[in-house]
Amino acid sequence: MNAIPLTPLDLALAAALVLVAGAVSVALRLTLERSLALASVRTVAQLLLVGFVLEWVFDLDRAPLVLALMGVMVVLAGRTAVNRSGRRYPGLYLQSIATLIITGLLTTFVVTGAIVGVDPWYRPQYVIPLLGMILGNSLTGISLTLDHILESLAEGRDVIECDLALGATRWEAAREPVAAAVRRGMIPIINAMMVVGVVSLPGMMTGQILAGANPIEAVKYQIVVMFMLAAATSLGCIGVAMLAFRSLFNARHQLRAERIVRSRGR
Repeated sequence: MNAIPLTPLDLALAAALVLVAGAVSVALRLTLERSLALASVRTVAQLLLVGFVLEWVFDLDRAPLVLALMGVMVVLAGRTAVNRSGRRYPGLYLQSIATLIITGLLTTFVVTGAIVGVDPWYRPQYVIPLLGMILGNSLTGISLTLDHILESLAEGRDVIECDLALGATRWEAAREPVAAAVRRGMIPIINAMMVVGVVSLPGMMTGQILAGANPIEAVKYQIVVMFMLAAATSLGCIGVAMLAFRSLFNARHQLRAERIVRSRGR
């Protein structure tokens, strides 16, 4: 059994749901109608574009092309993670991208190679969607981690420097901000794992069921996905927090808080 195909009329009816939200915004004077319209247009344009690109990549099925697309995805995710943070410091973009390259690609290939057993290893039907899910969750965790640790170091500079002056090492002074930042970054994925299957039905599982897959098989894949996302997000949060720590504390156990600047528009 295959998924029921959707016609352009079906998509237009779906768009009517957004029109209802826009009408509510007008009635209540929320001034959200323009944002809803822009977001809707971008949703359609971006998804159609990625659909055509993926169709082209799937048809060619070549390793260099798949790796190039994965590289573009990682770079965009790394930049987005930094842009969402209220503060930054020199070199943060490269650190964010490097973190996602290591954690994102490592987790993806472990899942496709060791767990699912994809052959060949670069099959885009598996590698691209799984990497996309990993990056989407990881960049949220990384941005929350960065936002918290940079705010803690900038706002709590006096306390940290007092600890350092009293003989604390750089790790002793920074341990609690680092731990708190990683905990903050892990909140979304932990919350998602706590309610999966009870409050929410994840998109991958729902998509497989709609496509006619056996519900138990869809659940098995979703379990793998949830554990995959938890591992990638935790590694990403820890990795970017440790890189921030290394960048903002020197070998003389001094805090380089002057390197932290507010993002533009924040």
